[in-house]
Amino acid sequence: LCRVSAAIQAMLRRVLTVRAPSRLLSSIATPPPSVSKVKAEEKAPAFVPGEYVHELQAVDPSEDPKIPSYRVMDEEGRVVNAKLRHELSLDQLLEMYRMMGQIATIDQIFTQAQRHGRISFHMQNAGEEGLQVGSAAALEPQDHVFAQYRELGVFLWRGFSMQQVAHQCFSNVHDLGKGRQMPMHFGSRALNLHTISSPLTTQLPQAVGTAYALKQRAGEDAVVACYFGDGAASEGDFHAALNFAATLECPVLFFCRNNGWAISTPVHEQFRGDGILSRAKGYGMYGYRVDGNDMLAVYEATKEAREYAVQHNKPVLLEAMSYRRGHHSSSDDSSTYRPNDELEWWQNNNNPIDRMRLHLEARGAWDSDKEAAMRQAMKKQVVACLNEAERAPKPPIGDLFTDVYQEMPPRLKEQKAALEEHLAKYPEAYNLGKYAQE
Repeated sequence: LCRVSAAIQAMLRRVLTVRAPSRLLSSIATPPPSVSKVKAEEKAPAFVPGEYVHELQAVDPSEDPKIPSYRVMDEEGRVVNAKLRHELSLDQLLEMYRMMGQIATIDQIFTQAQRHGRISFHMQNAGEEGLQVGSAAALEPQDHVFAQYRELGVFLWRGFSMQQVAHQCFSNVHDLGKGRQMPMHFGSRALNLHTISSPLTTQLPQAVGTAYALKQRAGEDAVVACYFGDGAASEGDFHAALNFAATLECPVLFFCRNNGWAISTPVHEQFRGDGILSRAKGYGMYGYRVDGNDMLAVYEATKEAREYAVQHNKPVLLEAMSYRRGHHSSSDDSSTYRPNDELEWWQNNNNPIDRMRLHLEARGAWDSDKEAAMRQAMKKQVVACLNEAERAPKPPIGDLFTDVYQEMPPRLKEQKAALEEHLAKYPEAYNLGKYAQE
């Protein structure tokens, strides 16, 4: 036993000796002489603190001034800032104004169609026509667009026709999405319009990924424009997207439509900071705030933001201050959570369509007769598109099984065969005549 005990004691002395650990720790703490010392500023500039002080200083956001909103026109359409780098001709302004009228006409007629049960859903755009058209006109065809769902004017400006809008809302055989999406969830590969998805904010990290891919193509004059609302900025994907875009330095333009409401939640219940743009500094990001009801200001700011993103391969956050005058969607009744006099004030005092009309009238390019003629012609056109889309057949039933796999796997072939057998056996139970043939 004594010999065993002595052996154990000798082993413990070897294990518990401090000499080996001290050599190990020393080797970690002291770099070998051959390794050159690099200044902290050169190695990790993002982590270099600012000036050192001897008194604890708090950061008080209440002491910071509000970020101003850039504008070109006042509420009466008078130009208050003539220093523009990106001028628009009178013909361009007229085209943009007509597009705003087209959005309003689609809203009116499609909302009525939804109330009559002709389509299942509609997303309104009232109050945001100016920021949609102004920003879309500032982009280039090669730019990629990731929209949320309240960007009808962006799609129309880039060439998505009213007839295509109607086809998509009726989910018919001419719908580019083959009837697989909710109404107002458009997409077009030919126009670089990435398909809208309903889950909130998913488009932001997707947009950053696309912008990162663009960055790998040296010399490509293109950006990614990503639209979202103030409510989407409360989602976690917002932080992930902006942080990735900033650290990877991607040419993406984050366009926030701050319209005051996230469905029924007002902005003062969403956050305490100065809107959305105040977050740009935290991500080390360039940014602008603009009067979203001033189409000329939105155009100028978007042009500047795009130019910066292309030249520097860096993201830009642009916040357009506006107001959602319509319901959140056809499934919403905003009268239950906001007063009517609030809506009336924005309608009568800060309406982007009225502001642009007053501007054109002051320049002698528009009058009440032209306005009435435009409204009447657009109403007929929208109704005709609606009726044509309603008459078109639904996509072929076989489309249920396509476009997921390049080659249909055996299990889907079996399911398709079973459905065809069932329909052949009970044709009287289904209105098969409304579906297009494969």
